[in-house]
Amino acid sequence: MNNNGQQIQIEQQKLFNTAFILAVFTIIYNIAEGFIATYLGYEDESLALFGFGSDSFIEVISGIGIAVMVLRIKTHPDSQRNKFEKTALKVTGTAFYLLVVALTLTGIYNIYYNHQPQTTFWGVVISLVSIAIMWGTIIWKSKIGKALDSEAILADTECAKVCIYMSVVLLISSLFYEFVNLPYIDSIGTLGLAFLSFREGKECFEKASSEKYCNCHHH
Repeated sequence: MNNNGQQIQIEQQKLFNTAFILAVFTIIYNIAEGFIATYLGYEDESLALFGFGSDSFIEVISGIGIAVMVLRIKTHPDSQRNKFEKTALKVTGTAFYLLVVALTLTGIYNIYYNHQPQTTFWGVVISLVSIAIMWGTIIWKSKIGKALDSEAILADTECAKVCIYMSVVLLISSLFYEFVNLPYIDSIGTLGLAFLSFREGKECFEKASSEKYCNCHHH
């Protein structure tokens, strides 16, 4: 291998290492976000914020699968998904479906009994922080994916946009309740999160049963 080829290989390894660090950062961030959002959602009786935090914990399982995927394509660029990745996708998909049931039933229950949160202030704060951080990591991952010409990494950034949609749903419902005191909006936001969780669960099972990376952009 000539010097030019070696240089390209070194650059690629650096990009894969950065992609792995970003995957690990996403895992750690989602754990922290999950604990903070579920705690504050429970304290403030905001179901949308609690549901958002629950989703963050599920994203941790997904993130572990992505970290393993980055390591796999770093060493074997043309390899297929391994058993661990497929299992992680199925576990994540199942968890999302369970979350859909829980959020839908609780959202309908809250609408029926006209349950309102004490405040949705923290929903506004957490969703804004989440949008900023997730948008930054998506842009960074996208640059790495393009530089490596990696369909897998680019697909991950496409799928990660659903996390931003969830943050936007939480932000809108929290803003409307906090500043306009719109009734039912927290529960409606929760049903919005349930719909996006269903999409994520469906996506996981589709990816686990095929070698396709992401169908997000086909929806």
